[in-house]
Amino acid sequence: MSIFRKKPEKEIEKISKEDQEQKEIIEKIEERNKYNEGFNRIFKHPIKVLTEKPENILLVTLPLAFILFILGFISTISQYGIYSLLTSTFIDDLVVFSIIIALLPYAILDTKEAMRRRNIEVALPNFFRDVAGMNESGMTLTNAISTVSNGDYGSLTPYIKKMNNEISWNIPFIEAISRFGERLGTPLARRSVDLIAKASLAGGNVSEVLKAAANDSYEFINLADERRNNMMIYVVIVIVSFLVFMFVIAIMAGTFLSTMADAGAAVASSGSEAAASGTFGAAIDMDLYTRIFTHAAMIQGFFSGLVAGQMGEGRAVGGLKYSIMMLAIAWIAFRFLI
Repeated sequence: MSIFRKKPEKEIEKISKEDQEQKEIIEKIEERNKYNEGFNRIFKHPIKVLTEKPENILLVTLPLAFILFILGFISTISQYGIYSLLTSTFIDDLVVFSIIIALLPYAILDTKEAMRRRNIEVALPNFFRDVAGMNESGMTLTNAISTVSNGDYGSLTPYIKKMNNEISWNIPFIEAISRFGERLGTPLARRSVDLIAKASLAGGNVSEVLKAAANDSYEFINLADERRNNMMIYVVIVIVSFLVFMFVIAIMAGTFLSTMADAGAAVASSGSEAAASGTFGAAIDMDLYTRIFTHAAMIQGFFSGLVAGQMGEGRAVGGLKYSIMMLAIAWIAFRFLI
C-alpha cells in the first residue's frame, strides 16, 4: 500500500475551479487597470481627466482655438481678399476669440486649483496638531488618524478619510501617509509628510515632528498671506493703470483725432492752399488710428494681467484671469463704445 494518499478527484476538481476563478478575477482587474491608464483613461473618463489638472484642458482648448482661427482666416481671405487683413477688424476679433477660447477654461481651472491648495494648506496645521496631541496622550498614530478622520478639516477632510481607509486595509502607515502627501499635491504638504514619514521610519518622537510640521505649515501660511496682502496694492495699481490708459485713448480717439479729422476734411473741401499741400490733417485715417489704439490696449491689457499675477500670487499663470478680463474690456470698448 502506497504511503502517499491521492487526493480525491472531487477535491482536485474543486481546487482547479478555485484557481480558475482567481485567474479570471485577476484578468478582470488587469483589464480594468488597463482601461484606467493612458489614453484609455481619457476615453473612459474624459471630463475627469481634463479637469484634474488645469493644464490638461489645454489639450482641447488649444486645438479648438487654432481650428477656429484657421477657418476664420481662410473664410476672410476667400470672401474679401488678402488685403482685408489690413483693412478689416475681423481678423482682430478672431485673435481675441481664439485667445479667450484657448485660455479662459485654463484660467478658471487654475484659479479653482489655487483655491483648493490654499484651503488644504490652511487646514494642515490643525490636522498635524490634533494628531500630535492624540499621539502624546497615548494613542498610536493609526488610532489618532482614525479619530481625527471624523472631524471637519474643510477641503482636507476627504484626503484624511481616504488615508484612514488605506490604513484600515492594513497598508503600512508610512506608505499611507506618503500617498496622502502625493494626493494633496502641494509643495508644503509633500515637505511636511516626507518629514513625518522619515521620522516614523527612524523610530523618533513622531509627536514632536508633527508639532514641528504644524508650526512650519502655520508660518508658511502666514508669510504667504502677508505677501499676498502687501502685493495686492500693486495688482490694483496695474489694473487701474490699464483703465487710465483706456480712458486716455478714448479721449484721444473721441475728441482730439476726430476733431482734427473733421477740420482737415473741412479744409480739403474748401480747396485752400493748406489742403492742397496736405499739411493740416486732411489725410488722417481714423479707422487706422483706432485699430492701432485697439492693438495697443489689447496687448497692454493681456501682458499687464500676467504682471499682476506674478506680483500678486508669484505666478504669471495666476494672472491669466486678469489678462482675459482686461483683453475683453479693451475689445468691448473699441468695438461698441469708442
